[in-house]
Amino acid sequence: MDEGAAVSVHAADSHDLIRVTGARVNNLKDISVEIPKRRLTVFTGVSGSGKSSLVFHTIAAESQRMINETYSAFVQGFMPSLARPDVDVLDGLTTAIIVDQQRMGADPRSTVGTATDTGAMLRILFSRLGQPHLGPPQAFSFNVASISGGGAVTFERGGQNVKERRSFSITGGMCPRCEGRGSVNDIDLAALYDDSRSINEGAITIPGYSMEGWHGRIFRGCGFFDPDKPIRDFTKKQLNDLLHKEPTRIKVEGINLTYAGLIPSIQKSYLSKDIDALQPHIRAFVERVATFTTCPECDGTRLTEGARSSKIKGISIADACAMQISDLAAWVGALDEPSVAPLLANLRHTLDSFVEIGLGYLSLDRPSGTLSGGEAQRTKMIRHLGSSLTDVTYVFDEPTIGLHPHDIARMNALLRQLRDKGNTVLVVEHKPEAIAIADHVVDLGPRAGSAGGEIVFEGTVEGLRTSGTLTGKHFDDRVSVKPEVRTPSGALEVRGARTHNLQGVDVDIPLGVLVVLTGVAGSGKSSLVNGSVAGRDGVVAIDQGAIRGSRRSNPATYTGLLEPIRKAFAKANGVKPALFSANSEGACPNCNGNGVVYTDLGMMAGVAHPCEVCEGKRFDAAVLEYRFGGRDISEVLTMSVADAELFFAAGDAKLPAAHKILERLVDVGLGYLTIGQPLTTLSGGERQRLKLATHMGEKGDVLILDEPTSGLHLADVEQLLGLLDRLVDAGKSVIVIEHHQAVMAHADWIIDLGPGAGHDGGRIVFEGTPADLVAARSTLTGDHLAAYVGA
Repeated sequence: MDEGAAVSVHAADSHDLIRVTGARVNNLKDISVEIPKRRLTVFTGVSGSGKSSLVFHTIAAESQRMINETYSAFVQGFMPSLARPDVDVLDGLTTAIIVDQQRMGADPRSTVGTATDTGAMLRILFSRLGQPHLGPPQAFSFNVASISGGGAVTFERGGQNVKERRSFSITGGMCPRCEGRGSVNDIDLAALYDDSRSINEGAITIPGYSMEGWHGRIFRGCGFFDPDKPIRDFTKKQLNDLLHKEPTRIKVEGINLTYAGLIPSIQKSYLSKDIDALQPHIRAFVERVATFTTCPECDGTRLTEGARSSKIKGISIADACAMQISDLAAWVGALDEPSVAPLLANLRHTLDSFVEIGLGYLSLDRPSGTLSGGEAQRTKMIRHLGSSLTDVTYVFDEPTIGLHPHDIARMNALLRQLRDKGNTVLVVEHKPEAIAIADHVVDLGPRAGSAGGEIVFEGTVEGLRTSGTLTGKHFDDRVSVKPEVRTPSGALEVRGARTHNLQGVDVDIPLGVLVVLTGVAGSGKSSLVNGSVAGRDGVVAIDQGAIRGSRRSNPATYTGLLEPIRKAFAKANGVKPALFSANSEGACPNCNGNGVVYTDLGMMAGVAHPCEVCEGKRFDAAVLEYRFGGRDISEVLTMSVADAELFFAAGDAKLPAAHKILERLVDVGLGYLTIGQPLTTLSGGERQRLKLATHMGEKGDVLILDEPTSGLHLADVEQLLGLLDRLVDAGKSVIVIEHHQAVMAHADWIIDLGPGAGHDGGRIVFEGTPADLVAARSTLTGDHLAAYVGA
């Protein structure tokens, strides 16, 4: 064929773009974009500009919805039904695999081993090779209890009823003392009741146990004890019934009810749940009433004595799960057993993936609820690394969160590896080091919330640098090291800290200044703070835990802002505050205060349309006639934070309690949010800052922030630095766990942990000012900070 002839392209090869036309999800303003397939595309823009709305709620959501539609109606009935995103055309989609930052379920029984397949593979390995031989894999599982039983069974054979004796037994690995939890709880009875009072006088001090409701009926009508007698006068049997009685059916006033003693009730309703998922007042009660100690029988391993006694080359399954994964990988690598060769190969590959992705410092018995957002995301990535699927769209939500600059280079290599296998990789990202490797960049903006939702740039990284957009302008920003630092007013002493991998750390954390704790992922930063600093008086710790909230929660309810507003409306109009809540008496009767009406369409995604009665305002029409400062309650809830701050500052609507909360929201850069916007529509960075604003009002002289820059754009980081300065100048001591070099350069004092992760870390490798760290270049952090400030 001569060179001038046109090369004909096969029709199948012409579909190399994902095309989005007319996307209007959340704040997206009817945007259209073309994304190249089999390339690495990074989406940037300030926090709240619409990145997640485009990538997760439009492209990935539609891909998942269409895959679900290929299943039968019966199977779809068991799957979450997804609504079609509000978009005109989505073309060229491929199967989307979403790796988001959702923290792993914090079930007390879930560990890194159970959340990945490694635990299951180890159990099979020990059931085949462990000596003495114990039984099937479930004999090594701390979630399976050993049970046995027997009895007569009746069945029909040849028209006759035949009785036979049958018995069964299941060997499980669950420690019987702690039921596979690794810790036992002792309950302080004095925190459950006041023994000088009778039950009718309110002796029971457990939250929610008021004598007005069902609990009162049950305790008064059960007949096991006299509700008018002080608890200290109960007989031994009566006290036992009050505290320990197993659930028993009783009849009160003709109604069948269940009575259970106080201790079984609290164990079921509070102590079996993850403590971090409980409401604050219940968490405080649980911390007051229960002391958790390591189980004396299994020594915290959660396993029976039998499961711990079966060993391979002197190592039991409990020892294997307690090892650092990098050491476990080496131990498994040395096993040579042809009978289980495929299993060993698979296990080696998974453990090597942990090490490759930078999680070699974890152990398999680590509870999954203790992983940070970045660690959880990287744990989810492991199952995709060795996958032989190609032509798949991988969607990542800030994969560099929680990573030291040293680890970001490894993450970049992994993203490129996924792309080079022939996959489309879409990444939502803020860090310049991660944006730099993109083949294609889509920048959203120009600002956040209603001022965002447009595409302000598409093209290469070089083009972004000169584009003049907010991301382009800040792309090469470098904060210089402070010429002079503040003088500390005192010090917090930490002596002999040994939480997790800390190796007897002694450190004085200066007070009255901005202190940054840094070091590679897994070096022991959070262990130092949570284990030795967070529990002290006057210390407020703001962690990375996600804000939980339904469609009914919004910034006004979450921050406690709605409380003074409701009271002010009630006082001004002489009615009760409950009328001004869309979750209480003021709700529109048609939509129950949701603002939308849902139509369930069986196996398909239901349809939500604005309520015709209240027109989406969520309130009963009568409530909207009451005014305060010339506005009704629905108008107040549609105001932006910045407008509301001005509204409640002076004049008829002056309300200092509300104004103080709004000032803090403006301080953290959320002035553009509307105060009644559902929490479910906020981005990760916005939720993080909402949490920060709420906790800033707590009484405490020492503030601990865990990676406050996660989810923040380069331009927002500047604002955060200003906020940290204001907090320190107002007399607070601020301790920040952080990897962002801009925050390190801005610190008054840096404490660097390392030198590596896991058992290679847990030591202080540097203490001093940022300028000294740059000059010394004695640690990994020092090298990266020096390169960042151009020293």
